[in-house]
Amino acid sequence: METRTTGYTTVEYGEVNVLVGADRGAYPYGNSLLVRGAGESLVIDPSLSLVEDAPPADAVLVSHAHEDHIAGLGSYEVPVHVHHGDLDALRSREVLVAGFGLPPEAADEADKGLREHFHVHGRPDATGFADGTVFDLGGRTVTVVHLPGHTAGHSGFLIEPEGFLFVADIDLTSFGPYYGDVGSSLVDFEASMRRCREIDARWYGTSHQKGVIEGAAEFRRRLDAFAEVVKKREATLLAFLGEPRTVEEVVEHRLVYRPHVELPQVGPVERRTAVQHLDRLMTEGRVVEVEHGRFRAT
Repeated sequence: METRTTGYTTVEYGEVNVLVGADRGAYPYGNSLLVRGAGESLVIDPSLSLVEDAPPADAVLVSHAHEDHIAGLGSYEVPVHVHHGDLDALRSREVLVAGFGLPPEAADEADKGLREHFHVHGRPDATGFADGTVFDLGGRTVTVVHLPGHTAGHSGFLIEPEGFLFVADIDLTSFGPYYGDVGSSLVDFEASMRRCREIDARWYGTSHQKGVIEGAAEFRRRLDAFAEVVKKREATLLAFLGEPRTVEEVVEHRLVYRPHVELPQVGPVERRTAVQHLDRLMTEGRVVEVEHGRFRAT
């Protein structure tokens, strides 16, 4: 069943309500979850759409400390939980901004945007959970599935008995995996995708445009296409390294963003992405440093 409110559309999957944000949850919006049990209820990832129209809940779970997943936190004076890996960033906006790895002027502008547009003021009362932590709502459980890579603490949630796995920002979009923050990890992201692939569920919920996918076979098909973006980036890099190149040249060539995109984070994200791929390709012997600071495919 589907119902609409001012800020979002509610779609029911058993007792799991997906609160679909504006524009199918595309950034800066997102998809939140409301899960009810016989004893308690909780909200997962209160998005920007919940700022003015938040459903009541006894607790809030946060998949990871990024602004589009916590913009609606100010609507809740209840316990808030996030994985220990993202706890400091959820407690402090300053720590969150530092994790973006932006130059000072861009960091100041990002901080302003978090305050004024996403209503982020930090939740010093937030507490941490670990992989496998179970929240028992009475006849319904929500189990933490740690899926690092996007951020150190990025987590999904398996909701039973519905068999609903929320995979957050393993979001299956054509943009592909994002591992460009200071605390991100390409290796961890790939391991997290493999872990998701092994979990049999009835429904798989994403944070953004792709919404909810029904059935493990279809989810795995889409997950494989999502993971393929990493391989395409690597192929692009290897082709570019047909002759010796510096990291800065790779940054300018771009592995992540399209050429027309001009945002303060583009340079830092491209640099961190390039370095992670270079490190792995050098370990595998597919790239060598031919002279100081210049790399070439073997």
